[in-house]
Amino acid sequence: MMRSARYFFVLTSLAAMLGVLLWITTAFRPAVRPPDPYTFDYPSYFGNMIYVPSDNQTTVAGVSLGRRLFYETTLSANNSLSCGSCHRQEFAFTDGKRFSNGIDGSSTKRNSMALINLLWVDNFFWDGRAKGLEEQAHFPITDAHEMGQSMDAAVNKLQRMDPYPELFLQAFGSSKITGQNIRKALAQFERTLISANSTYDQFLAGKYQPDSSQMRGMQLFFTVPQPQKQVRGAACGHCHGGPKTFSELYHNTGLDSMPADAGRADITGQASDNGRFRVVTLRNIALTAPYMHDGRFETLEQVLDHYSDHIAATPRLSPFLQNLSNTPTGNKLQLTSSEKKDVINFLHMLTDSTFVHDKRFSNPFATAKK
Repeated sequence: MMRSARYFFVLTSLAAMLGVLLWITTAFRPAVRPPDPYTFDYPSYFGNMIYVPSDNQTTVAGVSLGRRLFYETTLSANNSLSCGSCHRQEFAFTDGKRFSNGIDGSSTKRNSMALINLLWVDNFFWDGRAKGLEEQAHFPITDAHEMGQSMDAAVNKLQRMDPYPELFLQAFGSSKITGQNIRKALAQFERTLISANSTYDQFLAGKYQPDSSQMRGMQLFFTVPQPQKQVRGAACGHCHGGPKTFSELYHNTGLDSMPADAGRADITGQASDNGRFRVVTLRNIALTAPYMHDGRFETLEQVLDHYSDHIAATPRLSPFLQNLSNTPTGNKLQLTSSEKKDVINFLHMLTDSTFVHDKRFSNPFATAKK
């Protein structure tokens, strides 16, 4: 009996000591400091209609983690591709290819889109299938022909890799990595990809005076032709008006009389959406060739030739492109060669060289190797 009592005493003493140690560890554990909020910097004329979910406020730690994940090849099934593989900074976050290549060597269905000024965008992809950047991030990671990996597999790989548990702790208050927080971090970083220092921005700020060709191109860009009044225009501002040069709209731009790609109709199921694709930003457009959803045009000259002279007749053609002409009896814009050159010179004003060299957006792994 005495031996049993002694054992009981020892066990209870050990339990008490462990309890005290656990209390001390818990009581004196450093509190996880809330991450500092990230401050977006953009001109007032961009407006404040931004899209930041209430459950994913942008923080310095979240953006830093998102930047690392954006360039993390571990997010792909064979550890060879990252988001940055198809969205390269030097090409304004496109990849310079007609179609991108996935882990299985196959080509994507559509051209890689530029990641620019996404803070003001609500629906993503050429067909608008994703509502918000958090949802958008899921598609390329898990698509079998892109990065080809389940989110659970991505979580398991990152959980075993330093310094990710600690970085997720700093950003989200927990070292337990989740697919949701991977998407949130990527979205936070992508919202910081703001381009607002082109010569066009400098012009809007009164710090740059365009040359005569750029001024003529700007006027043509924003003018709807009125041949009866001898007013010539290119009518680009219908869809690309405003300083951000995009809109949350989908248009059939007359690329084909019978579209091979249904575009927006694949999402809505509406016949009226057949061949419609989103109106993308023209910022840094000189850096993002090839053009259109299928990358069919290699140059800006070819793009302008299409809108000027080669829009296909289709019942789904955007109303913004119907009945446009610079001649009273014409049915095409028929811009002159000098007018096309002027418009292109204006489009070059939308190039933001600081954006494509900004170290805040660059590959942190490449920087670390230098």
